[in-house]
Amino acid sequence: MDQNSSAIERSFQSLITSQQVEYQSQWQPSSQLPVKPLMIPNSEKTLGEVVSIAQQNHYSIIPCGNHSKVTWAGLPSDFGFYLSTRHINQIIDHAVGDLTVTAQAGITLAQLQHQLKQYNQFLPIDPAYPETATLGGIVATADTGSWRERYGGVRDLLIGLSFVRADGEIAKAGGRVVKNVAGYDLMKLFTGSYGTLGIITQVTFRTYPLPPAAATVILTGENANITQAAQILRNSTLTPTRADLLSPFVLKKLNLGNGCGLIVRFETIVESIEKQIEQLTVISQSLSLEITRFEQDNEELLWDQLKSLTVTSPETNPIICKIGFLPTATDQFFRQLPDRSYAIIHNKSGLGKLVFLQDNPISDIQKMRQFCEQNQGFLTILEASNTLKKEIDSWGYSGNALTLMQKIKEQFDPQNQFNPNRFVGGI
Repeated sequence: MDQNSSAIERSFQSLITSQQVEYQSQWQPSSQLPVKPLMIPNSEKTLGEVVSIAQQNHYSIIPCGNHSKVTWAGLPSDFGFYLSTRHINQIIDHAVGDLTVTAQAGITLAQLQHQLKQYNQFLPIDPAYPETATLGGIVATADTGSWRERYGGVRDLLIGLSFVRADGEIAKAGGRVVKNVAGYDLMKLFTGSYGTLGIITQVTFRTYPLPPAAATVILTGENANITQAAQILRNSTLTPTRADLLSPFVLKKLNLGNGCGLIVRFETIVESIEKQIEQLTVISQSLSLEITRFEQDNEELLWDQLKSLTVTSPETNPIICKIGFLPTATDQFFRQLPDRSYAIIHNKSGLGKLVFLQDNPISDIQKMRQFCEQNQGFLTILEASNTLKKEIDSWGYSGNALTLMQKIKEQFDPQNQFNPNRFVGGI
């Protein structure tokens, strides 16, 4: 079927003229992606109609919200148009007493947090680009951030979900209460699926009360001693909300000291914070580590600066990878880091970001991917040039679940119309 812009516009003319869909004939979210039409439906129902027409005409679709992560991971193959959820952006229900919130997929995390804050609550996820990242995109990319240490990942917080199927029908899973666990767990299946199974329209999250106080400490010193402190922290009764291991380049970049670092945040009542920092100070002293404390504005600025190191910028244009491996392998991982690269690793999970500043680090990527796989992990290339992504597979998956994933894709999207070739194994 012809996927040129004029043919696509004719197929959707009734929705466009009735203003149910905002339409742009030429749109490009990034220089890495082709110029194609953009459609922005004004409701979930209209979104379903667009998908249904696309299936009838065999048009492939690139779903997006505010396109903050549309270039992450694999490069999509030939497709018809971009389909944005940015106008589907309302809060449906906030059950304050039950600590749950249901919202449409096109609302940004920043908008949701602003609403929750009025009721002294928040959603403990800290993804890239929080001002523009939509809830649907955050779920689709499983982009959690450092709060994973205390609250778990997106999969752990998501308790309900609605999505548009390949035939345009809307399906639902889960519910609006935490105890509702009936039915197949589509929430976990859709989390991290990169929009290849359907287009998320609504999500229900569990929320948490805003903590009354917060403080952050950074331990710095020799690599072996830092990783030992991290292991002691994992096995202790301390309850940090965030805890990340920092490679030497990160410390130098932010003028935090020499060697490696362990940044730890406590968010609870003041008395508990003081007691826990006392215990962490004893641990740091026993390992000859320096410890520095940050509070209030300085603390928020520090976490913002850390996040800025793992997103793209016009000045550096780094290659950004998502990684995971056994937390006990962090010492060896830091020792193998190539020159002009750095990493931030979540202490409890071993997940994190690895950034290369080199122009063509293919051999280094392969080396670090091999290390991650040998330690029960992975390395996925998120942000990189098209040239590099054509030379080395963004996913590099070598496990035995590919056949199962392909069968799931065939069940949900038999015509391969959602994000073709974006996911593992060309899914």
